[in-house]
Amino acid sequence: MIRTRELSSVDVVEVHIERIRRVNPTINALVADRFDAARREAREADEKIAGTHRDDLPPFHGVPFTAKDALASAGLPHTSGLWTRRDRIADRDATAVARLKKAGAIQLGVTNISELCMWMESSNKVWGRTNNPYDPARTAGGSSGGEGAIVGAGGVPIGLGSDVGGSIRMPAFFNGVFGHKPTGGLVPNTGHHPPTAGRLERYVTTGPIVRRAEDLHPFVKVVQGPDGIEKSCITADIGDPKDVDLAKLTVHVVADNGIFQVSRSMREAQERAARALEARKAKVVRTSVRRLNRSIEIWSAMLHTSGGPSFRSLMREGREDMLPILELLRLPFGKSNYTFPGLGLAVLEIVPNLMKQRTQKLCELGGELRRELEELLGDDGVLLFPSYPTVAPRHNLALLPPLKWAYTAIFNVLEMPVTQVPLGLDDRGVPVGVQVAATNQRDHLGIACALELERACGGWVPPPRFPL
Repeated sequence: MIRTRELSSVDVVEVHIERIRRVNPTINALVADRFDAARREAREADEKIAGTHRDDLPPFHGVPFTAKDALASAGLPHTSGLWTRRDRIADRDATAVARLKKAGAIQLGVTNISELCMWMESSNKVWGRTNNPYDPARTAGGSSGGEGAIVGAGGVPIGLGSDVGGSIRMPAFFNGVFGHKPTGGLVPNTGHHPPTAGRLERYVTTGPIVRRAEDLHPFVKVVQGPDGIEKSCITADIGDPKDVDLAKLTVHVVADNGIFQVSRSMREAQERAARALEARKAKVVRTSVRRLNRSIEIWSAMLHTSGGPSFRSLMREGREDMLPILELLRLPFGKSNYTFPGLGLAVLEIVPNLMKQRTQKLCELGGELRRELEELLGDDGVLLFPSYPTVAPRHNLALLPPLKWAYTAIFNVLEMPVTQVPLGLDDRGVPVGVQVAATNQRDHLGIACALELERACGGWVPPPRFPL
């Protein structure tokens, strides 16, 4: 509509700024803005349209977006939720941020995350806690929880997140929008903090959180491909979801991972998705994958041996004398500038070092699971899998127990592309959804399913407390 001059970029940017101002006092998703610069860039975008053929304009010309604090955005905070980085301002853009801007998108600001991106609640000592726009008493997810919340609340149409254990998909799910974890290595993580190295460059993935499924594919096309900096980034043609014939697709429905029971509302949502795809002539097969019951152990072992920096060393940035156990003792008295999940992970990180032989066997088991899923899905199959055992839990309840993210995390170390699809609201007005996973470099299959499920099931539903 901007390209055809049905709307001006100025109007689109302004209405989203006003929406953010309306919702952000409740959800605390956007933590730093660049509204004045965005307005100026929107005027420039409109002026450019006047003298340019619309087919020569970039794909996101004049469209507003936000990015999580962990991805560097020039002139904006780049704290990664760590207190010792609270005054850090990025002097350049992360590769994916720069590519979105080159594609014409206009950045409105940066959003909240969990401390160093390693927990499923976006809460830290720098920016505070982000709340779910459908129910502020519930989590918005993490680590891209600010992105999920601001997109879900209607503050921006597209957002940039990152994912090492579900950090795009859980916030997308909890906030009722679409997310996509690309194939490992497809999108460079350059400019991300914590930094990636070794195999971790393939396990951490940068990608989209969006209100409409149609934005997933062009978003990935814009940000994908080597940047000459990140060594593990791959060149791949992921195909076009419009070319997918659903009648030739096999949908493998896996009800759970054998660890945590899935709630009734989530089971019903998964079945509704299966029926919708079956109605388009897709072949639906209900099956189980036994090795998924080792998801937690496999993810932990493979992440530990990936070659990235230790979480403890990252937590110590700017404070070499920091002792995680001592900080845990200070925490109940309000004397620590760290979060409980972050400190807990820094302490538990030593466990794999004490079990090196077992860790190696678990990595081998991960390889076996990847080969099993590749054989099961082949070139034209997808896995319909729960996003989480329940809808978004109330704040802090994700700690009881703290391992339900296994439903998303396992796909990171398998390097599989996964699309998160919203499937409406439950009887409490909280989003339900499902993951659609495919084999390596077949991102377009999951996105094709998302497009159909959006058509059949309705897609994003504006939060009832924030009507449009």
